Amino acid sequence: MYDRVKGFRDFYPEEMQARRWATDALEDVARRYGFREIGTPALEPTAMYVDKSGEEIVEELYSFEDKGGREVALTPELTPSVARMVVAKQQELSKPIKWVSTRPFWRYEQVQQGRFREFYQTNVDVFGSSEPDADAEVLAVAVDMLTDLGLTSADFEIRVSHRDILSGLLATFDAEVDTREAIRAVDKRAKVDRDEYLDLLFEAGLSTEQAREFDDLLQVGEDDLDALAERSEAVADAVGNLQAVLAAAGDFGVRDHLALSLTTARGLDYYTGVVFECFDSTGEVSRSVFGGGRYDDLIEGFGGQPTPAVGFAVGHATLQLLCQRAGAWPAEELSTDYYVLQVGDTRATAARIARDLRERGHVVETDVADRSFGAQMGYADGINAETVVIVGEQDLANDEVTLKEMDEGEQVSVPVDDFPGDRERPTFEDFA
Repeated sequence: MYDRVKGFRDFYPEEMQARRWATDALEDVARRYGFREIGTPALEPTAMYVDKSGEEIVEELYSFEDKGGREVALTPELTPSVARMVVAKQQELSKPIKWVSTRPFWRYEQVQQGRFREFYQTNVDVFGSSEPDADAEVLAVAVDMLTDLGLTSADFEIRVSHRDILSGLLATFDAEVDTREAIRAVDKRAKVDRDEYLDLLFEAGLSTEQAREFDDLLQVGEDDLDALAERSEAVADAVGNLQAVLAAAGDFGVRDHLALSLTTARGLDYYTGVVFECFDSTGEVSRSVFGGGRYDDLIEGFGGQPTPAVGFAVGHATLQLLCQRAGAWPAEELSTDYYVLQVGDTRATAARIARDLRERGHVVETDVADRSFGAQMGYADGINAETVVIVGEQDLANDEVTLKEMDEGEQVSVPVDDFPGDRERPTFEDFA
């Protein structure tokens, strides 16, 4: 007997039915906004991730040398792959490029709540627009995905910030600040105690007093942004951009789901403008549910023409935790519209009925194991069949079949030639 590899999961049909429901809901929202589905490989050159994130990233990768002597890695994220795809056909693609993809990724990291070594994400990206409307549309897609799953504003909060406000504020201090490390410190603010957080800012180049002042500046409310903008032209430009995005989000109908949070920084270095993260409003799901933002320099970094970009990735594991906490996750159980039960030599008629029902788009099962009447009824109950169509030799001798409604146990005989007839979803109620 073999055990699963740590950090990898099996999904049985009941679980997959709920997961499929969620994935379909996410992808349907993206489709309605005009995002087109793409597919990307499971393997990419390891150098692609090293060039983007540094040699230390290799420790987090499932990387190896393939049989051709190439250093490759199982893809840990989608962004480099889509950047490579954009660069490959940049002149041919109509702008803006709007892509969506759902697929697994792999990272060798510590397994914890909502985090696995094989994980699934739905990625949404826009390439080719620097307009605030592009950021706002991405935020609108994120909100609509959550509300289509049955979540409300009481269940989640999307915290919005701007990386250039952080870097602009840091530049106003009389200090040699390592901006990248300081922003990484802000990203860790909620994960460490205050003294450790201030120490990280100190190590990035701020004095203890400056670190406290910088942190105080990050606590401002939306009404105070204009005052913050007075600190420098760079901060003013970033504030103006953030305000424009929030205004556009209002026109998109999702402003009430967004909260200003300048302490939201996103640790990845490639973010360049607006960034955001989604959290469980109750805090029961302790990790960020998902996040994203603008990354205008990435395409150029992969050898392409300067191309603005904004996007986000929904992690399915943390999304499931949020939906379960909010009572929005469906019951993990099978559902079957019809089970066509055979008694005796009735296969031809049973197969015809099953075929007619399937052509109407229903989930239909029938016996393929030559089981007894009782065994077939037990199986129909096990797969949560809503209606059982009993096709027996005695029934057919009377030119009938029997419909049994499984919840209440009621049944009725109907003419075999009239079933399913022209009905889209015939049930007991149609013939009782």
